[in-house]
Parts: sequence; structure tokens; C-alpha cells
Amino acid sequence: MAVTSLIGLDIGSTSIRAVEAGLGREGPAVTNYAEVLLPPGAVQSGVVQDPKAVTLAVRQLRTAAPFKSKQTVLGVTNMQAVVREMAVANLPPKDLRASLPFQVRDLLPLPVERSVLDFLPLEDPGHAETVRGLLVAAPKEPILAAVDAVERAGLTVLRVDLSSLALLRAAARLDDQVEAIVDVGTQMTTVVVHADGVPLIVRTIPRGGAEITAALATRLGVPLPEAEALKCRIGLWAENGPEVADTVREAIRPLFNEIRGSFAYLSTSGRHSQVARLILAGGGGQLPGLPDTLAGQLDLQVEHADPMSRLRRTRRARHDGMEALPLAATVSLGLTLGAA
Repeated sequence: MAVTSLIGLDIGSTSIRAVEAGLGREGPAVTNYAEVLLPPGAVQSGVVQDPKAVTLAVRQLRTAAPFKSKQTVLGVTNMQAVVREMAVANLPPKDLRASLPFQVRDLLPLPVERSVLDFLPLEDPGHAETVRGLLVAAPKEPILAAVDAVERAGLTVLRVDLSSLALLRAAARLDDQVEAIVDVGTQMTTVVVHADGVPLIVRTIPRGGAEITAALATRLGVPLPEAEALKCRIGLWAENGPEVADTVREAIRPLFNEIRGSFAYLSTSGRHSQVARLILAGGGGQLPGLPDTLAGQLDLQVEHADPMSRLRRTRRARHDGMEALPLAATVSLGLTLGAA
């Protein structure tokens, strides 16, 4: 039976987000969105540490919104995940999947026996001996743990997708400019640089909003919840609170340097021109003053992602779908678009 609706499930460090999209010939339409908080420590750096807490949160999520479907695409983030452009033997899909571990064994920093592998072609090779595409690899054990926790809540995981690729799918603006999409999470920040939808750099940086909150709490001598509230209210706007803004600016500098380093690597590779535009996503992307500060630091055009922009062009979405989604839902939406 064909899948008529699908849930995109994004498990973060502090919350789980889900988007449900109806699928059809006239394009997808978002029909539901929900987010529930996770207890501290349930998920660390993309890895499920407390499966029971995650299962309970997914059950709460299903209660919070009237999801019709159980069919799910699960997003995963992992510091050891690899996305690399390469050429492999041009084989039928079934044979390619079987041969992939042998073709890439010596190219990965992690053992293929303990990895989940996929290959996404970027061209139609015809009768050529090789096909160019993206090799995707991630540690198997954390993925299986996440799938098990989700399915114990009553959902059926149809497939697993890298959150970074879902981010690209939902937020990319396809034109002749090299674009960076930056998703600032609680513990990790994802950077995807692409040219017309083809990834050039996919990187996960072990820095995020929690680092800034902790710096504020230490500097001001306040509890973490109060520091989080100050960060979200004042951010980098010095006129609203100079001491808070100065602390945030100092704490976020290492993340800026990591992003700048990613762009520098691209510009020295000789393959593409410099990044021309940066799109901000994720809950941390809403930090007050972040777009202007990033634009000044990196000398780039910086904008917030509009997760629904691509869907608004479809007739079905205009009539049947939700009109807007929060910035934190970008990955969840991208997970559903992969099946549309």
C-alpha cells in the first residue's frame, strides 16, 4: 500500500520535533507539527543515552498533535558521520548496495562492519564504468538504538536519513551561488555548504547554544534557566544588556571561527568560489542579533531559513497545508521532503 502521509522525526539534545506531511501527485502538504522536551542527558551529541525517556517523549509527541500516520523517516546526527563525494562502480542498485562496503572500506575513518552505508548518485552515468555521487556513512549502533526507541513508541521507521541532508533539502536556495546552511543546535552545529543543491562540505561542529548559556551563567552568577532566558531575550543586542551581549559575543566566537575555517577550506580547495550567502536554521539560529553579527564577521549575506518556501509553490500545500513552521522544524520538514 502506498504511503499517503509521513512523519519526519528529528531527535535533538533537548527536544524531539515532528512534522507530518501528506504526500500526493500534487506535492506534499504539511498537516501537523509538534515538539516535546527531553529530560537533560537523554540524548547527548546525537546519541540516545536514555532510550526509555526518548520512547516516552515520542509517545507524548503523538498525543500532542493528531498525527494520522505511523510511517516515519528518522533523522540522525553523529559526530562520526561521513558525507563524501566520490565515484564508484556503475552497478544496478542492488549490486551497488552489496558491493559498497568493499569499494569504500579503505576510505572511511570507521569500520564498515559497524557502519550504515548509502550512496546517492549525482548523475545519470548511462553506460559509463563509474557513477559520481555522495557516499554517506554513519555508526550503526547509535542508529539502531534510536530506531528501537522510536518504534517502541508505536511508530514505524521506514528509513533513516542524515539530518544534514534533510537540512539541505528543506533550506537550500537553488541558484548559481555557493550557499552555506548553518543549523545551530543545543550541543552541535551543522554546516552544509552546497552549489545548486550538491553538497561541497558537510560538517558537524561540537558547539552550540548550551555553551553560550553556560558561559552566561558563570559570568553573571545566575542559574542556567535564567541564563537561557537572558540569552534568548538579549542575545547579541548590546543596547538591551551590554554585559549579557558581551558575554554571548565572547562565548560564540569559537563557533564563528569554526564556521570561518570551513569556508576557508572550501576557498583553498580550488573547486569552487567563496560562499556568497549563509542561511540560518535551528533553534539557536533565532539568537537575537546573530544574523547581523555573522554578516559582519564573515562578510556575507545572512538570512533565516524559510522551511515552507518550497511547499508554498504547490497547489496542494496552498489549500491543505499549514502556512508556517518554526525555524527549529527545518530538519523535520526536510526528512519528509525526501520521500515526496
